[in-house]
Amino acid sequence: MSIVYDETQKTFTLHTKNTTYQMQVDKYGFLLHLYYGKHAEGCMDYLLTYYDRGFSGNPYDAGNDKTYSMDSLPQEFPSLGTGDYRTPACIIKNTDRTYCSDFRYESHSIRDGKYALEGLPAVYADDSEAQTLEVVLEDRVTGVQAVLLYSVLPEYDIITRSVRIVNASSGHISVKKLAPACLDMVGGQYDFITFYGRHAMERNMQRMPIGHGVQKIGSLRGSSSHQYNPAVIMAEHEATEDAGGCYAMAFVYSGGFQSEAGQDQYYQTRLLMGFSEEQFAYPLSAGEEFQSPEVIMSYSSEGLARLSQNLHRCMRTHLCRGKYKEVVRPILLNSWEASYFDFTGKSLLKLASEAAKLGIEMFVLDDGWFGKRDSELRGLGDWKVNEEKLGCTLGELIGKINDMGLKFGIWIEPEMVNEDSDLYREHPDWAFVIPGRRPNRSRHQLVLDFSRKEVVDHIYNQICSVLDQGNVEYIKWDMNRSIADVYSATADSQGRVLHDYVLGLYDFLERLVNRYPNILIEGCSGGGGRFDAGMLYYTPQIWCSDNTDPIDRLEIQYGTSFIYPASCVGSHVSASPNHQTERVTPMKTRGTVALAGTFGYELNLNELSEEEKAEIRRQIAEYKKFAALVQRGLYYRLTNPQTDNQGAWEFVSEDQKEALVQVVGIKKHANMTVDYIKVKGLKENTMYRETTTGKLYNSTALREAGVPKPVLHGEYQAYQWHFVQED
Repeated sequence: MSIVYDETQKTFTLHTKNTTYQMQVDKYGFLLHLYYGKHAEGCMDYLLTYYDRGFSGNPYDAGNDKTYSMDSLPQEFPSLGTGDYRTPACIIKNTDRTYCSDFRYESHSIRDGKYALEGLPAVYADDSEAQTLEVVLEDRVTGVQAVLLYSVLPEYDIITRSVRIVNASSGHISVKKLAPACLDMVGGQYDFITFYGRHAMERNMQRMPIGHGVQKIGSLRGSSSHQYNPAVIMAEHEATEDAGGCYAMAFVYSGGFQSEAGQDQYYQTRLLMGFSEEQFAYPLSAGEEFQSPEVIMSYSSEGLARLSQNLHRCMRTHLCRGKYKEVVRPILLNSWEASYFDFTGKSLLKLASEAAKLGIEMFVLDDGWFGKRDSELRGLGDWKVNEEKLGCTLGELIGKINDMGLKFGIWIEPEMVNEDSDLYREHPDWAFVIPGRRPNRSRHQLVLDFSRKEVVDHIYNQICSVLDQGNVEYIKWDMNRSIADVYSATADSQGRVLHDYVLGLYDFLERLVNRYPNILIEGCSGGGGRFDAGMLYYTPQIWCSDNTDPIDRLEIQYGTSFIYPASCVGSHVSASPNHQTERVTPMKTRGTVALAGTFGYELNLNELSEEEKAEIRRQIAEYKKFAALVQRGLYYRLTNPQTDNQGAWEFVSEDQKEALVQVVGIKKHANMTVDYIKVKGLKENTMYRETTTGKLYNSTALREAGVPKPVLHGEYQAYQWHFVQED
């Protein structure tokens, strides 16, 4: 059993292969957190301490016992109104307009399998792979319930958490704050690892000590955002890639979020993950329920690499779905940087023909194929093929590309509308605009109100009418602005609109996945602006960043790797000088960096030299050789490209018989010193042959001393070693 309830001790113990999570119902009915860490047995309530602490109040139930205070006890679901003055996981405005929720234990159940969340993405598992604990807490004055859900995937060292608020009162309430995951640690010194950024420079890793007060990251943009990613790590100060304790929380949600971490007055640490508080006030009438998204949690006592591998395995095999979740993805060419809006059917076919000659497997038609869409200024919302521009029907174009031996893919941006569009002229109230105010434009577009079913249905039907015109095998789903001017003409409360918007997005995607199960969908939001676990449930790969510069990508993909598997990272070889940075880099280097993802091209093949085309053929052959290892292998970060002379990473097969080490030089000086790359994850004291040179290496020496990186002429050179265990 992975979940054990001890009736005598009133403890719930959740075991995974290597970890244990324990909580306890105390004598007053509060659900207290006891332990989360390396696998352990027995009751750990000895960790709780009770002292008379000034200005820390006592529940009335405690009578004259001044040592009992919710202001200092570790809790599973802390709420406002119990005398706990730390940042709460839940704030509810009650029917009588008071702000108080005193949740006490009522009941629980344990069952095999993984819970599912209606209308929301979630980790999935069958009855043999997971167990679920449901704990019902109730405010005995209002009758409002908080139903806590925990699922355990033992083989993955994963625990998921969600909460359902049930309005069992007789009147209207409002959920003002909700964090489905809380972790209270009574001791220890921790760092808060977060992933910040901006458009075209996403998920930069930041590590800062957790001190007194509250450190908070989040997104107010209606999406998970380029600026902060909805996944965090809490690590012991001394934790490294290979040693030390660390905890992860990844929000399976694509809207606004916040994560908070801080020490209290007694040096206890609280970590929260949940909804953004701003513009969130979800109304519930009597009898209604509100289901939160879930948070994926994991713990590693063996450092950050193992923690990342736990998350990678879970997301790749139990969050991503469909035909492509474990299949090597087709090598694609995207038309955007080759021609932007300036193309015709003939120019597209010429580009596709060159792609086919080079061994590329899929051609993707990006923005500009519909309506009057010749620039950013017009056309969004009018999803009708511009046959005049293509010189044929979409079906005919697809047929010609298929005849070349290429699959066909297409770009869409369903959530957006231009004011210069037939859709906006007919339905201006379908866009987010606050009455009496002029809207904030971004990329000359407004956001459609996906909280309204009729809006979602209309766009869904338009998109399906396009997809039904030919053999479409790939969709790039884009979202090119943040959400502002939030107002829905039909909502009973504006505080529910942003969450209902995300539910509308998920409804659209779920219908699309079910109707077209063989289409590969790649998520995108100006690159990595909605790179989150929620989207992976529908789109098993996400465009990592609009910035395709390989040197910037070293940092972007480094930060991404802490949480997300390489199999979901959209990564392409683009032109040099790069269109975003104007940096000049070797074609080999661009290919090496792109190989650490789903792999593809984004450039005008007709402008390449014969030498560059030969390099593409070599890269494609190399990708096919290593794709399975990259997609399913254990990922190791060998250097930090934010600070080191090079970016280096490694993929190791689960059986440890094969490893691919890749390195890109960043800093270059005269009379350059030699750097040694230490190889990880191989079997102890075992001989491995490097397949290019044929040289034999001892794995222990590779780990302890490393392999010297060659000193070559030129900037940004790429290096690679492929090690195979010697029989």
